[in-house]
Amino acid sequence: MSEVTASSAAGATTADAVAAAAAITQPKKVVVKFRSIGNAPILKKSVYKISSAQRFQALIVFLRKELGYKAIEPLFVYVNSAFSPAPDETVYNLVRCFGLDNQLTINYATTPAWG
Repeated sequence: MSEVTASSAAGATTADAVAAAAAITQPKKVVVKFRSIGNAPILKKSVYKISSAQRFQALIVFLRKELGYKAIEPLFVYVNSAFSPAPDETVYNLVRCFGLDNQLTINYATTPAWG
């Protein structure tokens, strides 16, 4: 009985250590580069640093605010000119999977451009 308890405690300690290591390696801020596609207006400033814990939806809201777009106006947002991630995806996961050098390229358009 004590062996099971000891191994369970060791497993919990290992899981805690892995979670702590992941938190340490996750950068607090990442660089996001916005690039317009087609007839979308170009931002005056296209490179921003944002918290890696933010959701992709926060990027969309921020971009709409910077462009002066209302919620009813069409805006299509893509990662690396390829796909539009789910709004609840974290920026950290997107940078980790699709970013280069801790940077994420976000393309935006007023009409559908890719997949």
